[in-house]
Amino acid sequence: MTDLAAVKAALKTQAVETPSWAYGNSGTRFKVFAQQGVPRSPKEKLDDAAQVHAVTGVAPTVALHIPWDKVDGPDGYTDLAKHAEERGLRLGAINSNTFQDDDYRLGSICHPDATVRRKAVDHLLECVDIMDATGSADLKLWFADGTNYPGQDDIRARQDRLAEGLAEVYARLGEGQRMLLEYKLFEPSFYTTDVPDWGTAYAHCLKLGPKAQVVVDTGHHAPGTNIEFIVATLLREGKLGGFDFNSRFYADDDLMVGAADPFQLFRIMYEVVRGGGLTAEVAFMLDQCHNIESKIPAIIRSVMNVQEATAKALLVDRGALAQAQVAGDVLGANAVLMDAYNTDVRPLLREVRDEMGLDPDPVAAYARSGWAEKIVAERVGGQQAGWGA
Repeated sequence: MTDLAAVKAALKTQAVETPSWAYGNSGTRFKVFAQQGVPRSPKEKLDDAAQVHAVTGVAPTVALHIPWDKVDGPDGYTDLAKHAEERGLRLGAINSNTFQDDDYRLGSICHPDATVRRKAVDHLLECVDIMDATGSADLKLWFADGTNYPGQDDIRARQDRLAEGLAEVYARLGEGQRMLLEYKLFEPSFYTTDVPDWGTAYAHCLKLGPKAQVVVDTGHHAPGTNIEFIVATLLREGKLGGFDFNSRFYADDDLMVGAADPFQLFRIMYEVVRGGGLTAEVAFMLDQCHNIESKIPAIIRSVMNVQEATAKALLVDRGALAQAQVAGDVLGANAVLMDAYNTDVRPLLREVRDEMGLDPDPVAAYARSGWAEKIVAERVGGQQAGWGA
């Protein structure tokens, strides 16, 4: 039998990091769709993030993206960290950007030109400086580097350049800081991608050392990939640094987590629970673009979806499952998992929120707060935040 008190305790301590860019305007490669009330500055993004944390109680950190969240002045980032703290938040992972500069047309850290590589590495080192100022522990790296045509560049040489650049940045990390290396199957490069899969990311992280770990973006895999196997393996090796949670139907769709395949999210979260990954050492981050839906309610719903999958994973009767597995009872073992997945955990989560002093219904609580109407009325004029596609 599952200890419900232990399940509740685990759910109360879970933390989901929201991304600053999800509060801004986004869209497809064809069009960015503007919405009323969208933040115009990093501070306004934090103001919105505070609303998510206020109604969910489990979203205390916000990831920044540089240069999208760049602030000026010698005390700009310490001031931003103070702004977050005043709203009950902390600044989370610092995400680099080496894919929106004309110099990076043929790559950044893997570019054949040493001058371009130097520019890219310097940007990554700047991100570590920002971590020092904000108190952030994680540097998150994703590279759009790759090639479009056979023969375009030396595949092995690009891996050498990647390793060299990562090593320089790794050496700059301070105490309590780590590097989280993300991978992506393809896009924007279509022939080769320099960090295309978890194996490549793992190999580089293993060589770098204990401060380098792998990030699993749930939308960055080929159709049919068993993501929970990847998660289980990385946890076993002590190399799972975190998640970028989102959903995909076809490619890197960046839809709300759990929207496309909630059963997959449950299976992933079961391996997290099984492998002892429900700790602060594994960062549960959202990486989503809310193109046509309202930003803040979508992020609230995403946090709730992670909570529901986690609750179901915690409800798996692991004793009964182990017995069935040892006995070779294939159907019985599968039934144990399905019983947990088919459990309606919404009443349990309402109890958890009530015990935390929160409204049992975060979506309704936000709707009643008046924040949506307030930001539409007040955020008039200026340049709305967005990722500029």
